[in-house]
Amino acid sequence: MNYVYSALLLHSAGQAVNEENVKKVVSSVEQPDEAKVKALVAALEGVDIADVISKAAMPTAVAAAPVVATVAEKKEGPSEEEQEKKAEEAAGGLASLFG
Repeated sequence: MNYVYSALLLHSAGQAVNEENVKKVVSSVEQPDEAKVKALVAALEGVDIADVISKAAMPTAVAAAPVVATVAEKKEGPSEEEQEKKAEEAAGGLASLFG
């Protein structure tokens, strides 16, 4: 993952995603693997990273919307009837203390 993150970091900094720059970024956290660096740079050759990010971000947000709605529905508290019943039970218990 450090290699992919290095490419994203370089892109966001406006730097070229090439072997030298990827090695510099990866070397800050681990010893770079030459094969992985070359594979990453070759895989990203001719890829418009900004375009890929914009396309990838949209489905994630759209897919998350139904999940958020479902969670919100499940987090609804007890119904009014249940709340009234609990209040009556609590009041009945208190009345027995005084009477």
